[in-house]
Amino acid sequence: MARIDESKDFIPVRIAVLTVSDTRGLDQDKSGDTLVARIQDGGHVLADRMILRDERTEIADQLRAWCANPDIDVIISTGGTGLTGRDVTVEAHRDVYEKEIEAFATVFTMISFQKIGTSAVQSRATGGVAQGTYLFALPGSTGACKDAWDDILQYQLDYRHQPCNFVEIFPRLDEHLRRK
Repeated sequence: MARIDESKDFIPVRIAVLTVSDTRGLDQDKSGDTLVARIQDGGHVLADRMILRDERTEIADQLRAWCANPDIDVIISTGGTGLTGRDVTVEAHRDVYEKEIEAFATVFTMISFQKIGTSAVQSRATGGVAQGTYLFALPGSTGACKDAWDDILQYQLDYRHQPCNFVEIFPRLDEHLRRK
């Protein structure tokens, strides 16, 4: 069973938060606020925060810019993961991914199913890796952001989490670029 190894030092992770919305500004961004609070309460660093419209190219361009920034380790977006015509966040993420973390969507769906039942099928949460940076796209609801952070990300972004975690493999995410 998973546990925190208290003999290891905590390593803060630098996280950027992107809210995707055609209608919200920072003053109405409850999901973004939820993520920021959890990131900071967890001892991590908020590296950047932004709101963008539901425009695939704009989202992908921002994700790429953050992936290229050595001061950002993880990007978490919220919003635009649904099924409507304007929901393009998942496609933007996949435009950027080098590798998709398929199990992230599976585990998120399992957690969501416990809380909202069959409505969980409407989520297209996703995770991936690009340029040595982790990216996660979460639904725009505050509850979904809480579930993803509280039940998945707070553990996987904690170096002390055993038997394994995302932080311990940071140095190897871009090893393919260093091969000769």
